[in-house]
Amino acid sequence: MNKELHDELLSMQHEDQRVLQELVDSGELGTVEYHPRIKEVHERNNVRIKQIVEQYGWPGISLAGKEGAEAAWLVVQHAVLDTEFMGVCLALLGEAVRNGEAEGVHFAYLQDRVLIMSGRPQIYGTQHDVDENGTAFPLPIENPSEVDYLRREMGLGTLAEATSRIQEMSNTIRRNREADRFNKDIAR
Repeated sequence: MNKELHDELLSMQHEDQRVLQELVDSGELGTVEYHPRIKEVHERNNVRIKQIVEQYGWPGISLAGKEGAEAAWLVVQHAVLDTEFMGVCLALLGEAVRNGEAEGVHFAYLQDRVLIMSGRPQIYGTQHDVDENGTAFPLPIENPSEVDYLRREMGLGTLAEATSRIQEMSNTIRRNREADRFNKDIAR
């Protein structure tokens, strides 16, 4: 295992998740289409993950360790500024899954993200949105009657469980946003 690469990937993941959590906690997430703070992290991570993939190919488990491989997936999952690169990584990740170098769950999430971003229905139901009433729902699914079977094959729970988890996160974001507005009103 390449410890330096492992540590670098974890650092990239940590920064992504730290900024995301700060935006959730402050109620800022969702106030603009693509928050500039998280966009800045994604831009920086995109540049570096492209260099890593060019140098090593997909940073799988034997190269980057299990945590490092997961961090690489998360960084690519958030590389929404370059969908072409995401597609390249999807092929590399698929091969890594077949070779035992990556998790099927990660492939499912990236596959769905690439499909949705290209205007096509997803396969595994990993991508959701929230309507104007705050209700979470999965984005279009290619074969809804098979989705839970396909999810199980990739190591995912049911679609209903995923939607419930996303609903809880959406409720937390909404509560934090309301608390932030309340605190600003009191401060005036």
